[in-house]
Amino acid sequence: MVARATHSLKRSYRCVQSLQQFYSGGPFAISPDGSFLACGCGEEIKIVDSSTAAVRRTLEGDSEAVTAITISPDGRLLYSAGHSRLIRVWDISSWKCLRSWKGHDGPVMGMACHASGGLLATAGADKRVCVWDVDGGFCTHFFKGHEGVVTNVMFHNDPNNLLLFSGSDDACVRIWNLQSKKCVTVLKEHFSPVTSLALSEDGNTLLSASRDKVVNVWDLHDYSLKTVPTYEMVESICVIPAGTCFSALVSNLSTRKRKSKTSLPIHFLTVGERGVVRIWSSEGAVCLYEQRSSDETPSSDESRRGFRSAVMLPSDEGLICVTADQQFLFYSATKSSEETFQLNLYRRLVGYNEEVLDMRFLGEEEQYLAVATNQEQVRVYEVASMSCSYVLAGHTDTVVCLDSCISSVSSALLVTGSKDNTVRVWDVESKNCIGIGKNNMGAVGAVAFSRKHRNFFVSGSCDRMIRVWNLDGVSDAYHESTLKVKAFVAAHDKDINSLAVAPNDSLLCSGSEDRTACIWRLPDLVSLHVLKGHKRGIWSVEFSPVDQCVMTSSGDKTIKIWAISDGSCLRTFEGHSSSVLRAAFLTRGTQLISCGGDGLVKLWTVKSSECIATYDQHEGKVWALAVGKKTEMLATGGTDATINIWHDCTAADKEEAFHKEEEAILRGQELENAVTDSDYTKAIQLAFELRRPHKLLDLFSVTFRSGGDGDPIGKAISALGKDELRVLLEYIREWNTKPKFCHVAQFILSRFFKIFPPEEILEIKGIGELIEGILPYSKRHFTRMDRHVRNTFLLDYTLTQMKVLEPETSVFSSKTQPRLHQEEDRHPRNASPNANGSTNNSLSDNNIKVPTSLPLVPLEVSETASLKKRKSSKSKKKQRDETQN
Repeated sequence: MVARATHSLKRSYRCVQSLQQFYSGGPFAISPDGSFLACGCGEEIKIVDSSTAAVRRTLEGDSEAVTAITISPDGRLLYSAGHSRLIRVWDISSWKCLRSWKGHDGPVMGMACHASGGLLATAGADKRVCVWDVDGGFCTHFFKGHEGVVTNVMFHNDPNNLLLFSGSDDACVRIWNLQSKKCVTVLKEHFSPVTSLALSEDGNTLLSASRDKVVNVWDLHDYSLKTVPTYEMVESICVIPAGTCFSALVSNLSTRKRKSKTSLPIHFLTVGERGVVRIWSSEGAVCLYEQRSSDETPSSDESRRGFRSAVMLPSDEGLICVTADQQFLFYSATKSSEETFQLNLYRRLVGYNEEVLDMRFLGEEEQYLAVATNQEQVRVYEVASMSCSYVLAGHTDTVVCLDSCISSVSSALLVTGSKDNTVRVWDVESKNCIGIGKNNMGAVGAVAFSRKHRNFFVSGSCDRMIRVWNLDGVSDAYHESTLKVKAFVAAHDKDINSLAVAPNDSLLCSGSEDRTACIWRLPDLVSLHVLKGHKRGIWSVEFSPVDQCVMTSSGDKTIKIWAISDGSCLRTFEGHSSSVLRAAFLTRGTQLISCGGDGLVKLWTVKSSECIATYDQHEGKVWALAVGKKTEMLATGGTDATINIWHDCTAADKEEAFHKEEEAILRGQELENAVTDSDYTKAIQLAFELRRPHKLLDLFSVTFRSGGDGDPIGKAISALGKDELRVLLEYIREWNTKPKFCHVAQFILSRFFKIFPPEEILEIKGIGELIEGILPYSKRHFTRMDRHVRNTFLLDYTLTQMKVLEPETSVFSSKTQPRLHQEEDRHPRNASPNANGSTNNSLSDNNIKVPTSLPLVPLEVSETASLKKRKSSKSKKKQRDETQN
């Protein structure tokens, strides 16, 4: 095997896009400007960008599922509640919980905010409706009367009309007056739970929808009723606002079908179990428009069919519908040549992908990604926006594997294998199934396209058979033909997990649960070599694009490269802590990329068998790995229902490192210039920006000893931000551990606490841990200083008791200087003369001769002489007694 060195090796990949689970069904709310969605995802609330499905923020819950979400009309506050009965108010600007309270005896099932933003209405499973003062957090109204769970609540759209509407599982709609705090009326014309309420723009008409397959239109003046039969269980109803493009196109339909023009009808839309949008007119109960076919993903599960909700988007952006399988469908109203009105699906956001099993890039430019999840459909995503472009439906059971290629006529093809024992070939452009193979006796676990001629593909199934399928008869992109088997062979003793075709279409490699990989000659499937050496089942195989070798990854945590010529093992790569589920060649066979059950993605160099990068972006097993043939971008997915897109950033990182190094050199020169100019404030700031702790310590030490003019340390510290202050405290903690630097550290710490108030200090991230690291050494330093000070007291006491007379003050320390001055005052040289010329000295009065001058001797000799001149206190007392006598 020859490693090619002509291509520069990749050093790092960066996750540039990520599609996460953000909606698990249930409550959601859209912002007033339509820029984001707030979706309930289990016990969390995901803030999702409505254009890219990127999760902006995750609001942590309280270990209970979220049951209700709403946003204030001004877009400043978000309200949420869950099974814990805790109502929370979130500030959207900072995403912090402002306040919370409990108000119901059961879960909150619905919420509505008043147009003024000051009141919040909640509907509970305890059959009650409450109205809350948002600022105070107290209950202003408490309504009882429903006999079932209250699921819907809505304020009147006129802020001055203080009416509240509620719908319940008891099939009743109640209207409450907030001024009188009483129920105005009870509307009992439904026979099933009320699922949705809507109000006309003039506020005079109430619409209620139910699962009894009718929509009731109520006149709020006299509560007269009109019934609109829908012939399906309605889950949501929306009034189409006037003055929008949507309304204008609907009005054209209404004008053609209206019989009388005495009054303007109310246009509304309904969604329900059929999964289509229908537009109605209140006049004559006429259906103005109905979608020809549903855009929801077909499913054999009845509980995953139909629409669950619909909301008109702000700013005339159209309509959003939510399906039972957690998809958000965005529609816009357009004109068609046949009809004056039609709904155009322009975006599809998938809230939940379930477990990702396999994926491949599609198209010549690789702008699409086909994803096989734990479902019977294949979802095709646009890589740029990560929105689901379309869904390929046809299998009746879970799709397990897939592969893609560009056919000989330059059309993109996709082959899929499923647990329904069939393989299907899809034309990507027409989005149709053009071929189906039904000869398998078990679930299909692996498929692989021809790499050179693209006129066949192979499949491996649980019946342990490998089949070669002919694509020559597949040509019509709009007709489904039956595929024929060219060759087949009983290949392994256990299930086949992976297949790979050589770049020249001459060989096939298969990996199985029986711990072996086999190399076969195509097209007759003659066995050439059996690759033995793995201790567990083999999960993936792939041929090198340039060398005569094949790679296998196994459940024994290793990757092996084998020679095709004799089946010998050339290299073994170890590093994963769990099964290696997928592996692929990169950089023309000089590198590998792998992913495994440990949730890690690893980048390897073949020549050195070294892992040069490890990425941890998944929270579970990484089952799927796709590599772009042109760009070599990566896509990974696994059990965490997350799809990550990776781009090679080696060149970008290298350029960034170069610019940083160049900037560091310039800033370093600027630092040296500042030190030369004695501009310590600027020098300290530059050293801190360059993260040079040793230079910073030198500058602090110089400034500390010299005193500095204008407090440069204080000025430099004052200009630091919260993150920089945290780094400074980390430096101080390190310096404080060494007695040599502790005085500088303590001085900086003193200036730090004098400059910043406690409130700002507490805002520093990790301040508690930093202070805990500084305190023990600080106590040790102060204890040592206190011990030295106490030791000096013994010296003071000793000298005081000895009453030392020392003529030379230079040999004493500064601490004994005051006593030496007293002794010097009694010295003859320092005594002032009297009028008779004698000095005021008691020794002179007693005729004791003291020399007027002392010889200059070295310090050591002077100290020795002073020790000889010391007398005990007893001898001095005896001398005074003799003098007095």
